[in-house]
This record gives sequence, structure tokens and C-alpha cells, in this order.
Amino acid sequence: MSFRQSMLSGKMLAGTFVKTPSIEVIELLALAGLDFICLDAEHAPFDRGRMDGCLAMARALKLPALVRVGAGTPQDILQALDSGAVGVVVPHVDSVEKAEDVSRSGRFGLGGRGYAGSTRWAGFTTRSMEELLRASKEETVIIAQIEEPAGVQVAGKIAALPGIDGLFLGPADLSVGYGRSDLSSEDLTLALEVVGKAARAAGKAYVTFVPDAAKAAEWAKYGVNMFFVASEQSWIMQGAAREVSGIRALGARQDP
Repeated sequence: MSFRQSMLSGKMLAGTFVKTPSIEVIELLALAGLDFICLDAEHAPFDRGRMDGCLAMARALKLPALVRVGAGTPQDILQALDSGAVGVVVPHVDSVEKAEDVSRSGRFGLGGRGYAGSTRWAGFTTRSMEELLRASKEETVIIAQIEEPAGVQVAGKIAALPGIDGLFLGPADLSVGYGRSDLSSEDLTLALEVVGKAARAAGKAYVTFVPDAAKAAEWAKYGVNMFFVASEQSWIMQGAAREVSGIRALGARQDP
């Protein structure tokens, strides 16, 4: 089963955002048993060269890698897919028109993704055009990030688009958009329900960000089946802080 098929089947998937543009980080995460990773080219320092290297490592290790592009431009989407990403997460999709543009940019066809058989994704000229066009239809993933109130309002129409494979509810940006300063508002709860119903009705994956498995268990009731859990930076800091706290507590018990 391909990664896209797993997404659309409703299988529970766990991944994380990668903030550090390093192939060694990709190697380590591949050993952790994650279902996928997502290079965060929106909020982390991924230039094209470092994105390319990380995607090469992910493909070599058979770890499905998405890229959250900085913007939903045809160029950003094309470069991520050509470098070997299984798909893209596109931020700030708050209208049907934007979703249509994003979908078109990620798919081959008139006015859509530019074709090149010489890319990593294409096997560096080793695969036929017919094979690649078929593979793109079957495997390429386009996820629209719903993180404005306007996007919630048209979530059903966005989910219904044939080229959109999943809706990613962005809890932080959405809460800010509602004028909130935390993730506990009724507005966010209602949005989780609305977007979840839209994804289910269209047979699409429902995706969100959570800080940990406990929050994932809480939000699974809304139909979320694909969780971006924290980031490798968060895990490094949490693990380090936990052990430092334990050592300091040990020292405190030894003080007279």
C-alpha cells in the first residue's frame, strides 16, 4: 500500500515536522518507526540544496517525506515534488480558488505541473513518461492547510476537489485567526468538527498538528487519522530538559 493509499484509507499515521535541514536527522528519524516526516520549508531554513539532500536520504531509506512549502506557488510545489517528496503541505489555503491552483500545480496536465523526466522523482530518465504520469496520479499527495476562518467555511468545497488528498487543520494559526491566544477555544473545537466532517464526506485524509500522543488521543474523536507530532527540535529539547531535571533533583536530595 502506498503512502497516499494509507492516508486515504483512514489508517492512523504518525509523523513529525523536521526543522533541522540535516541528512543525519533524517537517518535518525527513519529509525524511530515514523510513518512519515515533513520538511518544514515554511518555518525552517530549508533552501533548495538542503531540501534536496534531505529528500534524497529519505527516499534512500524508504521514509515517506512531505514538504510544507513556503507558499503555494507552482515553483515551490514543483521543486519539492521533483526533488522526491511524496507530496506537499500547502499553507493558508483559505478559498476554493487557492485550492484549485494548488491542486493544478501538483498534477500533470495543461497548465499544471511541468514535466521533466530527469529529476530524482522521475528516476533520472530511467522511467517512461507513461509510467511517471500513472505514478503521479496514484502516489502524489496534495494536502491543503486550513488555518483561517475563511478556509473552515469552505472546507467542504475544498475537500471535494479531486486533486486534494487531505485537509490539514492548523490549530495555532486558526486560533490566532479567531482572535484567541490558546488552543482551548470553542471556535477551535467547532472548526475541528466542521473540517473533520468535510474530510470524511469527501473520503479525504484529516490531518492536524499535535504536541504529543495525549493530544492526538483527545482529537482523534474528530476523525483525525494523520498526526504531525511536534518536531525533532521539540523532542530534543523535551528529552534533554527531562534528564537535566532528573539530575538536578538527584543533586537536591544529596544537599545537606
